[in-house]
Amino acid sequence: MIYFDNAATTLHKPQCVIDAVTTAMTSMGNSGRAAHGGALKASRTVYGAREALARFFGCRRPDHVVFTANATEALNIAIFGLLSAGDHVISTDCEHNSVLRPLYALEKQGVCVDFVPSDRRGCIDYDDFGKLLRPNTRAIVATHASNLTGNLTDVARIGKFAHEHGLLFIVDASQTAGSIPIDMEQMNIDVLCFTGHKSLMGPQGTGGLCIGENIDIRPLKTGGTGVQSYLPHQPRELPTHLEAGTLNGHGIAGLLAAVEFVEKTGLHTIHSREAALARRFYEGVCAIDGYTVYGDFSADRAPIVTLNLRDVPSSELGDALFDEYEIATRAGAHCAPRMHRALGTEEQGAVRFSFGYFNTFDEVDAALAALKELSEE
Repeated sequence: MIYFDNAATTLHKPQCVIDAVTTAMTSMGNSGRAAHGGALKASRTVYGAREALARFFGCRRPDHVVFTANATEALNIAIFGLLSAGDHVISTDCEHNSVLRPLYALEKQGVCVDFVPSDRRGCIDYDDFGKLLRPNTRAIVATHASNLTGNLTDVARIGKFAHEHGLLFIVDASQTAGSIPIDMEQMNIDVLCFTGHKSLMGPQGTGGLCIGENIDIRPLKTGGTGVQSYLPHQPRELPTHLEAGTLNGHGIAGLLAAVEFVEKTGLHTIHSREAALARRFYEGVCAIDGYTVYGDFSADRAPIVTLNLRDVPSSELGDALFDEYEIATRAGAHCAPRMHRALGTEEQGAVRFSFGYFNTFDEVDAALAALKELSEE
């Protein structure tokens, strides 16, 4: 199988990640729940992962790295924990449902929401943030890259605007963490939400929030923390304030190994290879009759190329690619309804090719050959 669905999850993981999970499953106890060797090993591993992620994302404090099961949980914690009735929040048409659905739920609770519109290339006008600003605007929530088009959002520009106007800035880095450089301080990001199983090449079931100074987030859930057990409420200190229940220690061990792999390999090396694969595919498919490609390819971007073949339903093209050529892609709506509306692809959907560090140029060429045959059919 040729795997081009890395925007959903990276299938091919570094061997060090697999080894770290295996070792953790045979040696680690429950972090923060005891003082025996297994529990201490788990606690040291978890804290080591906090340190690595804080360094990786430019977060000042390791104890402000909070682990979750995925970016969706992280975004729910941030959005529901920071916004209240009477607040106004600005987001964009580029968002995934992990941002949209929490915002729609808050609208029913008295939060006002506006969206910066997207054009037919999936691009936004940054001047629209100023046009949507209100006296009660509390926050901006924006993705770092569209999971549908691959277009990058200028989060540094939005972060500067947010902080000039005293707004909180929450970033969804699901498609960029591990592939595109992120520095919370330089980009004025207050809360960075990430997942571990995509470009970071870690295990599924890992993700988290990196939280800036003096950001008070209400817990989404409460329960056991292993510390301050006699308190009737969740402890106030991070990270336990937002981490009720047993952590995915085995997955976090793999995530730590993944971050170390990315750091050792080099973000620039990883991004350059993924970008080269995506560019070769984009230029090749543009030369084949019948295909429409979506997105802005004039600037740096996530390694995603999304397309349609004439009026063929995207599900049929995706099925043909896998059934006839064993090429795995993602067809359909991609949990991005506002972006599909902007692109005009609500009915047809689209087929997304997303490239990872372990893909090869031979695989790209094989996919192009398959697309040419399908176009001729």
